[in-house]
Amino acid sequence: MRQGGRAARIRATGLVAGAAAGIATFTGAQAATYGYGEPWQIGFQLPVTDLARELQWFHNVILVPLTIIISLFVLALLFYVVWRFNEKANPTPSRTTHNTLIEVIWTIAPVIVLVFISVFSFPLLTKQLTIPPSDMTIKVTGTQWHWSYAYPQDGFSFDSYIKEDKDLKPENGDIRLLAVDNEAVVPVNKVVRVEVTAVDVIHSFIVQSFGVRVDAVPGRLNETWFKADREGIYYGQCSKLCGKDHAFMPIAFRVVSQDKYDAWLASAKQKFAAGSPTIQVAAAPAETAGQ
Repeated sequence: MRQGGRAARIRATGLVAGAAAGIATFTGAQAATYGYGEPWQIGFQLPVTDLARELQWFHNVILVPLTIIISLFVLALLFYVVWRFNEKANPTPSRTTHNTLIEVIWTIAPVIVLVFISVFSFPLLTKQLTIPPSDMTIKVTGTQWHWSYAYPQDGFSFDSYIKEDKDLKPENGDIRLLAVDNEAVVPVNKVVRVEVTAVDVIHSFIVQSFGVRVDAVPGRLNETWFKADREGIYYGQCSKLCGKDHAFMPIAFRVVSQDKYDAWLASAKQKFAAGSPTIQVAAAPAETAGQ
């Protein structure tokens, strides 16, 4: 009930705030920022990990040019066919049904393109899935409709809910629909191992500036990692439709210096350890458990 009422109030306020924001930002796209997207922004958020930088390079330098080239080539073919084979220019249509050369070309050409892409994508995929020795571990659990964070090596966990509009403090940097009551905190320049699961339905954990995205699946423990090299707060959102309040379960990670992290850790142990919720992972359905 807590989350349902919170989301309903946010929706109501959002009708007015969203209209005003839309008018104010209609003038054009904003530049990319660290940690969150700007209204009308086109492109990625600025990266703060080597993995995110490589992902964005792969997208911008390999995928986008290939997509544009292939799209223009197909468009040119369509225009040529319309011009060359319309009824006036070609009143007696050809009855050709096969052309070996063309069929070989349209089979081999896509294979060459895919092999070219794989030269860059396979090493990147391997880097994503190969978790280096970590400095710390955080277990993230998705629940309708909030996230829970556990620090198993330190013996505490906590829930993280979206802040209601009335609780926002813009002077402190709070951003509507992204700010939360409890942020996950990690030290800068440390390898963070992230274990991701869910309690009820499938969610998806993503923080774009870290270059990480992994599904949170009930009964399964997925893993990812990141090493942020810049202090600041970085937001993400559930990117898997998970119910009526899917849009109201943001992710917030604050990256701080080691000294600040140690201070936060001491405070968090006192704040959360005594009342740490026990996070249960949903069991796999009986009919699929043996698969």
